[in-house]
Amino acid sequence: MKTFTLAALAAATTALTGTAALADAHATTTLRIQTHYAPETESGRLAAAFVDNVQTMSNGEIAIEMFYSASVVKPTETFDAAASGILDCDMTGGAYQTGKNPAFQFVGDIMGGYATPYQQLSWLYYGGGLEAAQKLYNAYDMQLVGWWIYGQESFASTKPIAQISDLQNWKFRSPPGMETKIFEKLGATPIVMDFTEIFTALETGIIDGADASGLANNVGLGLYDIAKFANYPGFHSMPSDHLACNKSVWDGMPEAHQRIMSVSMESLALRTALTFEKKNAEAAAQLREEGVTLSEWSAADLQEFRNAAQSTWPEFATTPEAEALVESHLAYLKQLGLVQE
Repeated sequence: MKTFTLAALAAATTALTGTAALADAHATTTLRIQTHYAPETESGRLAAAFVDNVQTMSNGEIAIEMFYSASVVKPTETFDAAASGILDCDMTGGAYQTGKNPAFQFVGDIMGGYATPYQQLSWLYYGGGLEAAQKLYNAYDMQLVGWWIYGQESFASTKPIAQISDLQNWKFRSPPGMETKIFEKLGATPIVMDFTEIFTALETGIIDGADASGLANNVGLGLYDIAKFANYPGFHSMPSDHLACNKSVWDGMPEAHQRIMSVSMESLALRTALTFEKKNAEAAAQLREEGVTLSEWSAADLQEFRNAAQSTWPEFATTPEAEALVESHLAYLKQLGLVQE
């Protein structure tokens, strides 16, 4: 009788364990994510492909509702909306959060540092960047899942932007943060405004130009319908757009779902960098045919910009977290030979 009871108990335990494992295997995750990109831009299409990959690879266990063009809250408010539970994840960029801590500048857009997306991603995954950045995000109840970097940005301008002297008294839309300090040093007048306000501000002459995105995305936004001058290749800014999720939501996801999200972000990062290598070149050819003037800055002008940018890093690194990130970047930039001792 005792033997039978033990055997029955073991069988019941096995059945319960199997049922629990099966339930966990079929757990579902529903995520509400906002991006500031419009669905018709290249980045918007890449974001849609990311959603499709995640949902397909999870066999439908992860369902994502993507909000494009900052349709729920403003781009700068997306991080807080995710942290507070209005959304689940933020797919904008860390540089929007410099008001919380200037350290976010150095995970969002270091400016004047890395030359290619691959170098910047290398810092994140192989230079200790993800671990350093994660401490910052976790302090605000968020989890950094990954980056997608489209490369160097190009300006859109209603005035010539062929050389550094053209920045004198040039009014342009700037994101918040360190960029305003750098360009003020160079004689420009940066005006911080929301991403969604750029087109109207250009159209009405409130600004002469805009730092919005890469060349191909700017075409998708219609900026060159108004602004007939641009610089290409870009040089000044290479934002790391992020996927950052509410930490409680992230911690509540099965490990398999977390892995799918993380690996899908790595795929998105590669596809984004490769796509914009091609799309920016195509956009440049198209714009030249349409009469838009594209200017490539001289090596001397580029160096003057880098000098202004790099001299601003320590001025902006006013918290321990920011100082630590700057030190991490500088060590890796020196390792890559991009900053001299």
